[in-house]
Amino acid sequence: METIVKTDRIQIGDVWIGEGCPTYCIAELSANHGGDFERAVQIVKAAKDAGADAVKLQTYTADTITLASDKKCFQIAGGTLWDGRTLHDLYQEAFTPWEWQPKLKQVADDLRMQLFSSAFDDTAVDFLEQINVPAHKLASFELVDVGLIRKMARTGKPLIMSTGMASEAEIDEAVQVARAAGATEIALLKCTSAYPAPPEEANLRTIPELARRFDCPAGLSDHTMGIAVPVAAVALGACIVEKHMCLSRADGGPDSAFSLEPQEFKAMVDAVRVAEKALGSVRFAPGAREASGLQFRRSLFVVDNVKSGDVFTKSNVRSIRPADGLHPRHLDEVLGQRAVCDIERGTPLQWNLVAR
Repeated sequence: METIVKTDRIQIGDVWIGEGCPTYCIAELSANHGGDFERAVQIVKAAKDAGADAVKLQTYTADTITLASDKKCFQIAGGTLWDGRTLHDLYQEAFTPWEWQPKLKQVADDLRMQLFSSAFDDTAVDFLEQINVPAHKLASFELVDVGLIRKMARTGKPLIMSTGMASEAEIDEAVQVARAAGATEIALLKCTSAYPAPPEEANLRTIPELARRFDCPAGLSDHTMGIAVPVAAVALGACIVEKHMCLSRADGGPDSAFSLEPQEFKAMVDAVRVAEKALGSVRFAPGAREASGLQFRRSLFVVDNVKSGDVFTKSNVRSIRPADGLHPRHLDEVLGQRAVCDIERGTPLQWNLVAR
């Protein structure tokens, strides 16, 4: 019987990703280079400065991903940013030249940052293997391409798969195909394949369910505006966050409208790190910084001068701060009892002052 390895962690290079590990933040370059290699280099460097753990490219050409055709089925419509264009025309503008990619990987290596890519056909996987990427990424639209999944899985590299638009059955098939082909390190990303994506369609509660149902790390590939959604995802257990990054949205381009500028990406990473710290562990006890505050809790005090033999009433005994007196739970036991001696206003009430 074939043994299927399942894990709640994966390792990309020397970085562990999964429960208990820092969130792995990926800057997606996509088409934001605008056809300019030097701009692409600047984005990689800016990603490093912004705190990204990795930069992700896309490896395709217009001809490897679609056909040059004006037929209706190749025309983009439906309220996207790219309505009115053909697929081939869009991808011809957006693709990252393959000859750039080993050079960009070298830039990332020199910065001690990881770089890998989404391959869109078998030739792209072969190319990426030649430049020795540390992992492979499968885009949401390719999740149904079982042949491409097998090709990636057989490399033995960690495999990150986005799940935009996918049903549970489609995700299950993709994971089973990958594992059967030899993938032992798989991560799944919740993704809303809309550009930009409205936050109300993010459905982030799916993230822990992906991890639970498919026994693998889960994260977010995000196309919403801003940084709130990725931070919320981390609070729900996302261990990977992928976000498009550009130098400036004013530069334009197919992806600029839903990309973060460097200072925004840094703000996201910083907020993610704060969220990680805030998650902590399940704890029902005072924290280190709280301990000194215990003395200012409420307790029972004599709040009016009392003579020996006087009855304790709500007018001369109250629950107030600080915590030097009896616990407030004893108030009902004290009321109606008598003082054993004169007691000055502001005295913490103790049992030795109560006639019982």
